[in-house]
Order: sequence, then C-alpha cells, then structure tokens
Amino acid sequence: MGFEEIPRNWDKKHNKVIARVDPGAFYISSHDEYIFTRLGSCVAACIWDPLLGIGGLNHFLLPEKELHEDWHQLTSYSCRYGNLAMEQLINGILTLGGKRQRLKAKVFGGAQITKTSVLNVGQSNIEFVKEYLKLEGIAIESEDLGGPWPRKVLFHPNSGKVLLKRMSPARIGQMVTEEKVYLSNIVKKQEDNQIELF
Repeated sequence: MGFEEIPRNWDKKHNKVIARVDPGAFYISSHDEYIFTRLGSCVAACIWDPLLGIGGLNHFLLPEKELHEDWHQLTSYSCRYGNLAMEQLINGILTLGGKRQRLKAKVFGGAQITKTSVLNVGQSNIEFVKEYLKLEGIAIESEDLGGPWPRKVLFHPNSGKVLLKRMSPARIGQMVTEEKVYLSNIVKKQEDNQIELF
C-alpha cells in the first residue's frame, strides 16, 4: 500500500506495534497493531471490515475561510482534502478485499479550539464526516466529537476497538499550531500547483 512514511514503533505498555498518523495522512492495516493519532479540531475516521479484520484511520482538517481570499478556491480545498481523506481510506480497505456493505466507522475529534473564531472549523469537520459516511451508507458505531478537548486515539484495525483519551483543554494551543502549519502547507501546495486535480 505504500505506508513507508508512517512511523511504526513497538509499545511496551500495549505490547503492540503502534503506527502514528499525522495530519493529512492515513494508514490501513490487517495486522494486530494499533493506529495512533492526536486530534485538535481535526477529525479522524476509523473504518474497518469486521469480517476480514482490515481497517484504517485517517486524519484531516478542512481549511478555514480566513486562510485564503478566494472562498471558491477554499471550498474546493475542503472538498478535495475531506473527500480525498475519506476516499483513500475506504478505497484502500476495499482494495484489500473489504466489502463496502460490511464497513463500520467510529469518528473522533472536531474540538472547538477558540471562542473567537468566526468559523468553527471543528464543527465543519464533524458535519462533513457525518454527512460523508451517511452518503456512503457506512454506519457510525460510536463517536466522540466536539467539546474543548484535544484527543488521543488508538485504533485496533482487526477488532475495531478504540482507546480514547481526552487531554486537558490547556493542550489545545499546541495542537492549533500543528494544525495551522499543516493547513498553510496545503494552501501553499495549491498555489505552487495550479493544475486542477480531478
């Protein structure tokens, strides 16, 4: 599948390999391991086929209006990055033999990071992921969305089990900084590459 860029390390506490997914990435596995991510206003969808024990996790953030003057261009980023994140994950599982009608999902993240932000990007991410899964006919088995907390998520792709930890809202500043770097890279990539992707 080409997940060479995903860091994977042995974790003594859980006695398993843990693969770390950063903003903009996704990872699919059929191994007995955990997939880890940390979320601020980003959302992660954990999707798996319970019969085959194949699953994966993505980590995405829809761009905020303020980052770009051209709202139409931003809307296309939103669709592109949100849709792409979901398509890559679902299609990757199907490629490995998963069946769409068996897929299940758990979704996390979408914290409200600032009281002052006009556009609640966390809420936009939540609405997007729920609508997307509804359109795809994939049932959401459980969720932990919104609120002021950053989250740590450990997903076991064989069983669909998730270990979730809500972190102190005080940690959100650090997460916001990481997410802003990720977003500005998206916008920069788009400006460097004006060829339309479809």
